[in-house]
Amino acid sequence: MEKGLKREFTKFGFLAAGFLIFYFLPFGSKYVQDAIISGFSLLGSYAREHVLFCLVPAFFIAGTITVFIRKDAILKLLGPDARKIVSYPIAAVSGGILAVCSCTILPLFGGIYKRGAGIGPAVAFLFSGPAINVAAIFLTGNAIGWEIAIVRIIGASTSAILIGLTMQSLFKEKGSGGFTTQEAGDQVSWPEALGFLALQMTFLIVGGLKIDPLAKAIIMIVSAVGVFMLAMNFKKELRYSWIGETWDFAKKILPYLFFGVFAAGIISSALPQSFVESLLGGNRFGSALFASVFGAFMYFATLTEVPIVQSLMSLGMGKGPALALFMAGNSLSLPSMIVITRLLGKKKAFTYFGLVVVFATLWGYIYGNLL
Repeated sequence: MEKGLKREFTKFGFLAAGFLIFYFLPFGSKYVQDAIISGFSLLGSYAREHVLFCLVPAFFIAGTITVFIRKDAILKLLGPDARKIVSYPIAAVSGGILAVCSCTILPLFGGIYKRGAGIGPAVAFLFSGPAINVAAIFLTGNAIGWEIAIVRIIGASTSAILIGLTMQSLFKEKGSGGFTTQEAGDQVSWPEALGFLALQMTFLIVGGLKIDPLAKAIIMIVSAVGVFMLAMNFKKELRYSWIGETWDFAKKILPYLFFGVFAAGIISSALPQSFVESLLGGNRFGSALFASVFGAFMYFATLTEVPIVQSLMSLGMGKGPALALFMAGNSLSLPSMIVITRLLGKKKAFTYFGLVVVFATLWGYIYGNLL
């Protein structure tokens, strides 16, 4: 009863906020009109340039990873009997393999931590999971640039390992009890699964390359036909599961992404350039630190951070603070910090929050000034 009542109060709050915005916003003002038009213009630009050949294939890839890559086999590598040289790198990159997003990382982290992974690998997984995301990395590369996308992968992976090792050394938890895994029979052979994934990756990568249009079209058509033919050879249940996971991923992300893009367009028009430059301009240490703290408290739904950072960069935000915002903003938010504090306790949780801000700031400063 309490949950239902709380949900209804939340709905009422959103309706009331919407009413007040529409009631008091001076739509006759040219300043407001320009900001709204800017939001729709950026939304149209994203729809034309990034949805069909970037996001849609990435959603299908995420669905493929979810259905065809066995999670239990990956998670078993994070157990207490695994060697550090194995468990930490696996934890640091398994976010991309498992296709987790910011809304699913917390229960996965809780399960891994409680079942014996120990605080080190579990925290490495927690940090890197939302950051190393197929769709987010490709959208970053296509929208902002492949340099920052690659540095984002390297920074998130190495920081995850170092944060995990630091937490392990501070709190001396090695984990116990191991994992309860359920081995299921493979419905598709590994060569088929990898080939299916490779064809989709080819379509996604070639779609973002600036090469001869004819060669590009041929490669993409061949890849798409190959994906279709392989999919038709799978069992009906497996094929439906793949489509279902892809659709589930898309419907959970696209509404937030479109809203985020629209908001980013408004921000780029309404926010004074001098204000952005004073706080986030250049590649100063203070700018990277501010971006890290700001990102840690803000909530960015999956992929929405890309258009927002892109808009802030157009207003004068440095590339170093942009990377810091990516790293801290993806890994933390005020809601997630509340949940993490309940799972780990205040001492461990606040140590983790501090480490995220420190590493995001350092990576931002190094990238902005040395790379």
